Amino acid sequence: MKTLYLECAMGAAGDMLMAALWELLEDKESFLTDMNALGLPGVEISAHPAEKCGIVGTQLRVAIRGAEEHEHHHHAHMHHHQHNSLRDITALISALPIPEKVRDDALAVYRLLGDAEAQAHGKPVEQIHFHEVGTLDAVADIVGVCWLMDRLHPAQILASPVAVGSGQVHCAHGILPVPAPATARLLAGIPIHAGDTEGELCTPTGAALLRHFVADFCALPPLRIEKIGYGMGHKDFARANCVRAFWAERAEADTRQRSDNLVAELSCNLDDMTGEDIGYALQVLLDAGALDVWTTPIGMKKCRPGVLLSCLCAVADADKFSALLLRHTSTLGVRKALLERITLPRRVETVHTPLGDVRVKISEGLGITKCKPEFDDLARIADLDL
Repeated sequence: MKTLYLECAMGAAGDMLMAALWELLEDKESFLTDMNALGLPGVEISAHPAEKCGIVGTQLRVAIRGAEEHEHHHHAHMHHHQHNSLRDITALISALPIPEKVRDDALAVYRLLGDAEAQAHGKPVEQIHFHEVGTLDAVADIVGVCWLMDRLHPAQILASPVAVGSGQVHCAHGILPVPAPATARLLAGIPIHAGDTEGELCTPTGAALLRHFVADFCALPPLRIEKIGYGMGHKDFARANCVRAFWAERAEADTRQRSDNLVAELSCNLDDMTGEDIGYALQVLLDAGALDVWTTPIGMKKCRPGVLLSCLCAVADADKFSALLLRHTSTLGVRKALLERITLPRRVETVHTPLGDVRVKISEGLGITKCKPEFDDLARIADLDL
């Protein structure tokens, strides 16, 4: 099984992902030729060797009428471009001479961005105007990554937990915490960590591309590596600022025995908390990235009814979630058990319907296939005034 594994130890941005994937191609020049023939106004894409901490990789630079742009330096150029609404972006991408699958993927990525921005700003998506991710260089990054994924066509796409950085970021709305609100929403449910680098490591574009394409976020599984691509960022840090892409063969037996199947189950008994307080504790754990949280009614000493609160998390995060349990519940101790689980590889595809697009989660392996539409998309359609 051809597997693409993306190492996001220094986060992810659209240009970094595009460069890492480009290094895996056999015919690299034809991709640049095709991208430059799309007709994006004034856009020119070029590949340049780059070095970070002694490691050589590639930067794919997007120039708009001769001036280079990328997400981290958006403020100098963003006002020159008018394709800022989701309708404008959709019209622009729909007119590009690209394969239908690439167009569908690119539009799906922008819908994710639009939904995240709408939630962050409390507005309908129709009223959202993109700034950084609406510029032509961001459009080129997103279309480029989608086209590279189509050309590589991996059977499975995995990624590491994502480093997001720390501190603050300057954007069109002002100074925001890292990760920025839209980025944080795009990464909801995905394992992330701050790392030890200050600054914005994962951009909204990078987060949306990862959410759309990656089936699972896990430690590096057993792989037979064939190629490695290095997509270099523009900034210099103490660590090599790059996305590393592994192109590898993964045996079917390897997919049955996943290296991230070992998880920690944390639990505690509660008999002196209200239902509201327990509900709040559950939400804190979920918002912090727990894999699952649940309660079970139990009987405790002195014949008192109680609640068993359980939390499933990555082994490496056991201390973090133990601290949250101790802080937000009345318990004085937390039990920890290591469990091995068997999971099916997952991916998300978008189905176009007359009432709107619906994301469908597809899980398959071990001779089993399961499909489930995304509840939020069904709820959105149900709320339409038909």
